[in-house]
Amino acid sequence: MPDRGIVLGPNRYGKAEVRVVKVARDTDRHEIEDLSVTSQLHGDFAAAHLSGDNSHVIPTDTQKNTIFAFARDGVGSPEAFLLRLADHFTSSFAWVDGGRWEAESYAWQRIVSHGAPHDHAFVRSGQGVRTAVVVADGDERHVLGGLKELTVLKTTQSGFEGFPRDRYTTLQETADRILATDVAARWRYVGTDVDYNAVYESVRGLLLEAFAERYSAALQTTLFEMGARVLEVHPEIGEIRFSMPNKHHFVVDLAPFGLDNPNEVFYAADRPYGLIEATVTRDGLAPAPAAWEGIAGFC
Repeated sequence: MPDRGIVLGPNRYGKAEVRVVKVARDTDRHEIEDLSVTSQLHGDFAAAHLSGDNSHVIPTDTQKNTIFAFARDGVGSPEAFLLRLADHFTSSFAWVDGGRWEAESYAWQRIVSHGAPHDHAFVRSGQGVRTAVVVADGDERHVLGGLKELTVLKTTQSGFEGFPRDRYTTLQETADRILATDVAARWRYVGTDVDYNAVYESVRGLLLEAFAERYSAALQTTLFEMGARVLEVHPEIGEIRFSMPNKHHFVVDLAPFGLDNPNEVFYAADRPYGLIEATVTRDGLAPAPAAWEGIAGFC
């Protein structure tokens, strides 16, 4: 084959968004674990791209079936489940030297029937989606916890003042506005000996507390306080990254109808919106670019 001056660059492949639900039936009181799992492998797959040789291509269907088989023993936490998958694929196939495994975890709450939580009937919880990522590079493991679609709002104790003005500026300064956002956050652990479920619940609570407390001079200020609160409490977390839209609420002018509007009636605009993204990290923390590769929306 003639030299075309073209080479294969970085690549990976796998099975995306495998929906797996595990029900624990050991007792009459059932437990449910509900996930969407993506498995992607990297390693020596050049021949498949360059010559159609599939001898190293572990079928994506095999990856899907492995996820289901591993779920038979339970999930435990999304992070621990993904670590098990990473260890399996990197140890079972000599040409697989790493990969990226990602999960979304969907929470269910027991339905209350006759004043008591039901043993086997659930309602989907709508307060955010838990996320997790494991990146394997040889023997190295990077673990990211996270959440998304955590919609929060405060009706006061927020403002936006002191910004520069030019001929195109129409926004008026305010010291009392609605602040609302959809929190998407991912945090990187600095080890793997972690009670991931306990830390997740704690981090989620800390994010909500930090959002609610104190006056917010800007969404940027609140974002930093949320991240700092998490790092102050959890030494096992090295950095936390946010992507947070500013869900604007505009005071409606009711004067044409002969009515006042003392910050009570708002128009909730879905677009365009401000988008704030930032990393809150420990001073001197060694960067881990491999952990964040391919994760869109987090600077």
